[in-house]
Amino acid sequence: MIAIIDYNAGNLASVFRAVSHLGFSSVITRDIHAIHAAERIIFPGVGAAGAAMESLQRIGLDAVIKEAFAGGKPVLGICLGSQIILTHSEENSTACLGILDGTVRAFSHDRRSEDGQKLKIPHMGWNGIRIDNSHPLLYGVEPDDEFYFVHSFYPDPQDADTVIAVTDYGIAFASIVAYKNLFATQFHLEKSGRPGLKILENFCRWTP
Repeated sequence: MIAIIDYNAGNLASVFRAVSHLGFSSVITRDIHAIHAAERIIFPGVGAAGAAMESLQRIGLDAVIKEAFAGGKPVLGICLGSQIILTHSEENSTACLGILDGTVRAFSHDRRSEDGQKLKIPHMGWNGIRIDNSHPLLYGVEPDDEFYFVHSFYPDPQDADTVIAVTDYGIAFASIVAYKNLFATQFHLEKSGRPGLKILENFCRWTP
């Protein structure tokens, strides 16, 4: 069983449907015992870091996620879930989970593309990734595959070795971060078609 963590950060039903489409059993839950009993957990989310951390702490799920990681359970963060695994977010000046050292940074509103066009914030739509470090969850992902993004902030881990892939949007930012049994994507796997589903399927089968 896969636990999809419910902490009032939205986007849960689409992740549940994607997991079910791939043939795996999952449950949307905030029950601590159910999360402890799950084989692996998915930590999705949309919205603001401050509200997300307040909700996690109120329900007691911040400790559960950190315990799951420390215990070696496979953990998948998606979108907001790829940000608040770090130490601190510039959004709402929020202290985050601190599973990895690093800062969640805001895109500058004066960013421009290579041809000089001003880039819109939030970064919304399809974009490619450049894989800098191999990872088993990227099996079956092709170099020209694109993924769906919606975000105004991006993860900036302190340890460059944890950055698996980057995406260019005025700057090259970390779009996939991984460490031990943790894997996190800034893009929405569940909205990224075949390549997103392939990564999600790989996670559902992954033994770190």
